[in-house]
Amino acid sequence: MGRDGFVVPGDIQLASKKKTAVSSWVLMNDNGESTILDVDKYAIMRRVHIHARDLRILDPLLSYPSTILGRERAIVLNLEHIKAIITADEVLLRDPMDDNVIPIVEELQRRLPAVSTSFPGQGEEEDLGAQNDAEAAEENEFPFEFRALEVALEAICSFLDARTRELETAAYPALDELTSKISSRNLDRVRKLKSAMTRLTNRVQKVRDELEQLLDDDDDMADLYLSRKLTRASSSSSGSGAPLWFLASPTIGSRISRTSRASAVTTHEENDVEELEMLLEAYFMQIDGTLNKLSTLREYIDDTEDYINIQLDNHRNQLIQLELFLSSGTVCLSIYSLVAAIFGMNIPYTWKEDHGYMFKWVVILSGMACASIFLSIISYARCKGLVGS
Repeated sequence: MGRDGFVVPGDIQLASKKKTAVSSWVLMNDNGESTILDVDKYAIMRRVHIHARDLRILDPLLSYPSTILGRERAIVLNLEHIKAIITADEVLLRDPMDDNVIPIVEELQRRLPAVSTSFPGQGEEEDLGAQNDAEAAEENEFPFEFRALEVALEAICSFLDARTRELETAAYPALDELTSKISSRNLDRVRKLKSAMTRLTNRVQKVRDELEQLLDDDDDMADLYLSRKLTRASSSSSGSGAPLWFLASPTIGSRISRTSRASAVTTHEENDVEELEMLLEAYFMQIDGTLNKLSTLREYIDDTEDYINIQLDNHRNQLIQLELFLSSGTVCLSIYSLVAAIFGMNIPYTWKEDHGYMFKWVVILSGMACASIFLSIISYARCKGLVGS
C-alpha cells in the first residue's frame, strides 16, 4: 500500500499469490508411508513435473471424463472420485478425507510396500545367496507404478460394480411391482431408477472406453512404464552422470544402480507391454461385466415398458368396445324415442278412437325393431373383428 492509499502493483501480485487455491493431497511412497500435503497446484507441478493442463484434469470443480494419461515422469489418473498422480516411487492422491477415497488410501498403504528382501542367514555363503535372491526378487517384482495403478483400477471397478448391484436390488422389485399394478407412484419410482441407471451406465462406459483405448494402443501403454523409462534415462546418462531428479529419491537411486548392472536389455523387451496389457485386460473384463449387467437391466426395463404398453393398449381397446356398445344403444334408443315422439304428437288419428289397442302394438314393434338393429350392429362389429367374441 502506497503513502496516498493507492495499491502498488507488487502488492497486487502478493495478494494474488496468497489467494492461490490450496488443495489437500496425500503422498504415499513405496514403503506405504503417507503424508498429508496442503499445497497449491504449482508445488504439485514442480514435484511431479507435469503441465498445468494435466493437473487441471484432476480439478473436482471441472467436469472431465475418466482419463489415464502417461507422461514422461508420471501417470495422471482421473477415474470418478479417484484423482491421483503416480510416479516411479510415490503416489499423490487428491482429497484423502473423502469417504470414497479413505478405503483407497488404506489399500495403498497395505499393498504398496514391496516384499521384504532381508533374509536371515549364517556365513558368507548364506548372505551371498540371500543377496542374490533379494536382487532377483527386486528385478522380477511388479513395478511400483503398476501396483498403484492396479489398486486404483480395482477400487473404481469395485465401486461401480457395487453401485450396479445396489441399483439392481432396487430396480427389479420395482419393475415387478409396476407390472402387477400400474400406478403413478410406481411409474415415478421406475422413472427415477431409469434415470439413475442411465447416469451410471454413462460413468461405466467412460471407464470402459478409456481402458479399451489403452489396450488398442501399444504406445499409450508403453508411456505408462515409468520404471522402464527411468532405466533408459539412467543408461543414457550413465556416462555423463545422472540428472539431479534421479537422485532425489533413494529408491530411484537404488533402481538406477540395479539397472546399471543389468543394462543388457533388448529392444523387444523394452517395447514389450504384455505385463501391463494383462493387467488392463483383467479390469477391462470386470468393467465390461458391470456394463453387461446394466445392459441386462436396461433390456428388462424396456421389456417392462413394452408389457405396460401392451396392457394399456388392451385397456384402450376395451374402452373402445364399451364406447361402441354405448353408441349403438344410443342410436337404437334414439330411433325408439323418435317413434314415440311421432305418435305422441297431438295429431288426430282415426284408429285412436276405434282401435285404441293399436298403440300397444306400435310400442312393442318399435322396441323389437330397435333391439334387432342393435344386435345387427354388434354382429357386424364382431364379424369385422372390431370387438372381441
